[in-house]
Amino acid sequence: LARPAHVLLSSSAADSARQRLDTHLFDQPILWRSHGAYTLKGFDEPLEIREVGLEGVASFAAPMAGEKAVPVLPLRSDKTNIRSIRAGAIALLLTIAFAGSWWWTTSRQPESQAKSPDVAVVTSLKSIAVLPFADMSERQDQEYLADGMAEEILNLLAQVPNLLVPARTSSFYFKGKQTKIPDIARELGVANILEGSVRRSGNRLRVTAQLIRADNGYHLWSETYDKNLEDVFKVQDEIASAVVQALQIKLAGGEVNRRRGGTQNLKAYELYLRADFESYVGSEASWKRSEVFIDRAIELDPNYGNAVALKSSVYNWKAENGFIETSEGYARAMELAQRAMEFGPDSPWPYVTLGVIHKNMDHDWTAWDFEVKRALALDPTHPDSLQLSALLSTTLGQWDDAERKLRTALARDPLNTYVQWGLGANYYGAGRFREAEDVFRKLLERSPGFLWTRLYLAKTLLAQERAEEALEILKQETDDGYRMCVMPAVLDRLGRHTEADEALEALITLSGDFDRYCIAAMYAHRGDHAAALQWLERAYEQHSSGLNEMLSEPVFRQAPYREFLRKMNLADEAALLVL
Repeated sequence: LARPAHVLLSSSAADSARQRLDTHLFDQPILWRSHGAYTLKGFDEPLEIREVGLEGVASFAAPMAGEKAVPVLPLRSDKTNIRSIRAGAIALLLTIAFAGSWWWTTSRQPESQAKSPDVAVVTSLKSIAVLPFADMSERQDQEYLADGMAEEILNLLAQVPNLLVPARTSSFYFKGKQTKIPDIARELGVANILEGSVRRSGNRLRVTAQLIRADNGYHLWSETYDKNLEDVFKVQDEIASAVVQALQIKLAGGEVNRRRGGTQNLKAYELYLRADFESYVGSEASWKRSEVFIDRAIELDPNYGNAVALKSSVYNWKAENGFIETSEGYARAMELAQRAMEFGPDSPWPYVTLGVIHKNMDHDWTAWDFEVKRALALDPTHPDSLQLSALLSTTLGQWDDAERKLRTALARDPLNTYVQWGLGANYYGAGRFREAEDVFRKLLERSPGFLWTRLYLAKTLLAQERAEEALEILKQETDDGYRMCVMPAVLDRLGRHTEADEALEALITLSGDFDRYCIAAMYAHRGDHAAALQWLERAYEQHSSGLNEMLSEPVFRQAPYREFLRKMNLADEAALLVL
């Protein structure tokens, strides 16, 4: 923000410095320039940031990314003048430093009570979270429409350059919770909040929206729209454009435009919203309801790209979870994803789906990487694309690269449970067990129903020789498959070998047709490499997604599994890892 030889101060420190400066000491005028208010970590209220320096000292303005530095004020070639300017600048900076130090020590809390501010972490005023809209309809049966309204506006705003918009997963985390606006903004790292409501009566629609500055509750903009239901797309566009204008963001490309892949069929759109709503519930029953709604939407508009992409995700989910024959499910998902790309070529979702298919179906790392890169080319901060790219890096044992991508995803979607889990799983693979434990415990606290957390926390505790604690965590797991997946190894470590044998038999009975990789891992932990290899071959035939985690398990980096790793195109990566 500041030009060379200038400094940045809070408004209070700048005022203090200004009172103590003797301007007659300097040959050049002193520049005092405001940069606006910023929310800094460690401060409860936003601080106005000011730039202070001598005019004419800096011959170049600090360039923006991709720009060349340009002259600000020309310096005279006279060497004496240059020396006097530099001396004046040094004197000014020293005086300001003293004044700023005085302000800091007299205005802040005692050291024992003060937080450690990290001034590098700021909340840009060009940032906004779109909260789920409230359903104010008489029957309270329009939740899907209210959610859809908020999500469509979020997606429109996410396309605006230089505007930070947390993704749906994070913004919708607060749905149904009595969390205060400032707390939501702090969690999501934004300065502004958009909230609203939807009320439907027959074919009439009333939408109310308001844009709030989180730190002071000031309403930057609000509007109520009374429209026919057919105008729902127009209302979404108008709200998104009004928000952009209220935040004083200049759009280089004109008005906000919605991406291709949508529909003009209102009934198909309603059905899509219902299907999308059910898919986020995430249960077996909700996925089945989602499929019913999405089939009806596609019947009404076969070229509805977003609907076709969601249908592809349905088949992907069915194949991954054993509700359809694996090869058939992935083949159908691939066909639908390719169709979705034709109808909505600028959406990253079809490429994400294809990446998942290559990951699970044929363990083709090159094809997986190709699809992920196509998705990220369309949206470099798309959390699901980044997570999938990070998962590939984890699969290949590239722990640092995976962490970088996951942290980039969390910057856009800080409360995304899948990305948070991915970070913990990556720490586990890298042998950073303490950090993995911290991630899983926080995830368990925030989202206690997330299925994979207790399993991976138990594995992490076991890796730290804390088998008793691992057992207690497994006892809390309600899903039989996940609880038994690591139970034999935990019981063996505790010396309860008979119970471990029984647990392994139960695991084979329970998951022998579904999660064969897990069974292989339990035999490997016992040192029965022959049985482990047999179950790995069965998992390979099954196209088990668990095989992608082989390099994350130290036991599979041992010599008996080298040939199988070569079959998985992982042998070279395994050779680089420390056993």
